[in-house]
Amino acid sequence: MRFTICAAKPEDCKDIARMIMELAVYEKMPDQVKISHKELERDGFGPNPFYQCLVAEVPEEHKSKDGHTKVGYALFFYTYSTWKGRTVYMEDLYVMPEYRGKGMGKALIATVAKVAKEQHCVRLQFSVLDWNKPSLDFYLSKGAEDLTAKEGWHFLRFHGIALDNLAQEAP
Repeated sequence: MRFTICAAKPEDCKDIARMIMELAVYEKMPDQVKISHKELERDGFGPNPFYQCLVAEVPEEHKSKDGHTKVGYALFFYTYSTWKGRTVYMEDLYVMPEYRGKGMGKALIATVAKVAKEQHCVRLQFSVLDWNKPSLDFYLSKGAEDLTAKEGWHFLRFHGIALDNLAQEAP
């Protein structure tokens, strides 16, 4: 099946928001999604973008049963390692179920890696839910390292009241 991978445009944000919700449903956390296409447009396409995104698109003749031609995405942003330097963090990689196994996921992550190398990044990092064995196996087959198993890192977060409380402790 023919498909293209290209940089997302503001008009793709409705499709990206749709696929973010589909991914959240797959990850059993749809209630966690609090953004819409408007925030995606503001945060990804304003004067200081917080993220970049690639989309996988199929021709009209291969559109989904619901009529979509945007059928996958990879959303990523830059971060910095004080040990290694420039790093890309991939927040999401998603391909609609009916398009899996056709090389789109591989093409999306390979393109993220290519962008990372073009920007002189030394690492591509991301997280995977512990029960998501198909994705974990895919990434490991491509050479990813499981840092939880190898080095014992825990991925932590402050949000909501905990973030508010911590911010109030600033001088």
